[in-house]
Amino acid sequence: MVYFISGGCKNGKSMLAQNIAKEMAESKGVPLYYVATMIPVDEEDRARIKRHIAERDGWGFKTLEEGRSPAALLNRQDVDLNGVFLVDSVTALLSNEMFPYGEPMNLNAAEKLKPVLLEFAEAVNGAVFVSDYIYSDADRFDEYTEKYRQGLAYLDKALANVADEVIEVSYGINYYYKEGCVK
Repeated sequence: MVYFISGGCKNGKSMLAQNIAKEMAESKGVPLYYVATMIPVDEEDRARIKRHIAERDGWGFKTLEEGRSPAALLNRQDVDLNGVFLVDSVTALLSNEMFPYGEPMNLNAAEKLKPVLLEFAEAVNGAVFVSDYIYSDADRFDEYTEKYRQGLAYLDKALANVADEVIEVSYGINYYYKEGCVK
């Protein structure tokens, strides 16, 4: 079962994703994994990661740090592919791949990530992907920001297409979609 959850900042999508992943894992009696995608570059990032880990305390997640390629987890001996994986977030994965710290930017990162994400979604027993909805601004952006927005839309569409459930979180309200219909 694959879920794709998208929404604006601070709308409750991560909490929803955690609840869905935990419920899936408990109902199947399988391990619960949190695929942490943030790559820290400063103290503020490290503090944020520490806060996020504390917020998940008691949920039963085993945290797997993977900021560039979730498919790298598929061959790890300490990972049970029958488990449920919460990937939070697609937004960070694209950012890490497109604008890698200390490396040249890769404006074709979305094309590189798409097969990786689809392989991961197909290989595991359960996956919940979280992404940020960043498309409602009417402002004009520089070419790099626009390329990032286009890349994220490309990845979001690919994941929504393979997902069994697609959920948009807007102002704390969940909208359920699949095959173009609202449930």
